[in-house]
Amino acid sequence: MSMRFSYSHSLPLVFLFVFCSIPTILTRHNEDPTAKTMHDFSGYPVDEPPHSFISNSLSVDAQTLQKQINELSTFSDTSSPSVTRVLYTEKDVLARRYIKNLMGLAGLSVREDAVGNIFGRWDGFEPELTAVATGSHIDAIPYSGKYDGVVGVLGAIEAINALKRSGFKPKRSLEIILFTSEEPTRFGISCLGSRLLAGDVALAKALKTTVDGQNISFLDAARSAGYARDEDNLSSVFLKKGSYSAFVELHIEQGPILEEEGVSIGIVTAIAAPASIKVDFEGNGGHAGAVLMPNRNDAGLAAAELALAVEKHVLESGSVDTVGTVGILELHPGAINSIPSKSHLKIDTRDIDEKRRNVVIQKIHESAITIARKRKVTLSEFNIINQDPPVLSEKSIIEAMEAASKELNLTQKFMISRAYHDSLFMARISPMGMIFIPCYKGYSHKPEEYASTEDIANGVKVLALTLVKLSLH
Repeated sequence: MSMRFSYSHSLPLVFLFVFCSIPTILTRHNEDPTAKTMHDFSGYPVDEPPHSFISNSLSVDAQTLQKQINELSTFSDTSSPSVTRVLYTEKDVLARRYIKNLMGLAGLSVREDAVGNIFGRWDGFEPELTAVATGSHIDAIPYSGKYDGVVGVLGAIEAINALKRSGFKPKRSLEIILFTSEEPTRFGISCLGSRLLAGDVALAKALKTTVDGQNISFLDAARSAGYARDEDNLSSVFLKKGSYSAFVELHIEQGPILEEEGVSIGIVTAIAAPASIKVDFEGNGGHAGAVLMPNRNDAGLAAAELALAVEKHVLESGSVDTVGTVGILELHPGAINSIPSKSHLKIDTRDIDEKRRNVVIQKIHESAITIARKRKVTLSEFNIINQDPPVLSEKSIIEAMEAASKELNLTQKFMISRAYHDSLFMARISPMGMIFIPCYKGYSHKPEEYASTEDIANGVKVLALTLVKLSLH
């Protein structure tokens, strides 16, 4: 008996199949020749659930997620409400173990690379396709809060759990990444894990001789935490461009805009370009009482004048997107009755416009030279430590995040990220996007950092539905 199909006659059958057999369409139909024929001739993906069904059935266990955030915050070298969790310390290792356990309970296959980037994968029904990735970090600078980065890791695990509860099965595999050392706390290198994943050859080489403030080498610290056991060559961490079809990071805004405007979701369109500058001045020093003012070569005043010059040049750019910060200013010998003979500054400059940022850096350099000459001190170092370009979010991912927000009836706002994240470097591997949620007064990197359970749950839902769209693409 032969079967003949025409588009006009098969279409009602497809609608009946899709809307009356939800449990069936959540599974793969390769083994069902009738379903395959319907798929081929109807033009409708009968093996995929409608997005509206998934968004309506998404159930985020917000209370359990908040409990996990609270539990993770106890792995800290400072007491509550602050969190201090520095790369490869005992608390960092315990926190990693906690995350790996949750990944395992979610049914993910877990692996780690040589520097401790942790991957938890949910295999799709077409595992040969490149996966969709999400994730963030859990390390925390001294005396910070418990939401920065953590929402993007624990939230991603809960997004996977929510999708599993809804009955969804991904086409492309979904992978959660816990990035090693997004913060520069211990070795002065921000986004260390994601930079290496993006194939930073210079960094892989530099880490062979990098030490922390206690003169402990990076490799020794990594080995104490169970990583880099048998290798000094960290190129094994590198991922090829195109290793993922998309990467999406959920994060607190770290700014006040969403809260002030009463908007639920921030859709990040670009990440600003950061650069870090190291500056050293050297003078003669001397006794604070004995050396007269006209005869001084004060390295401390040179540093102070340069700090004000940074502010001046940033404001001269004419854009609110240009920012500059003197985050470190150290004086030697550091005695009240001694004229500083040395000063050390670290300057952070950022802008969404790379050219405009570089003009600011050039002006800062020119001011440093002028100040040294005027104050008769030596500009012994002016070094640009890193100078990363800005990145744009992928249009298709922006559209997926926007559509997810609308399907969930959540207000959204397009915005740039002035803070930078692991997403900045993941953009070198795959198309990228970021989801922001509001945080209290924009506070971050301090104990007062806070995001409400409701806002976190909204972010997780948008992340989950975005992953659905990208997985089925």
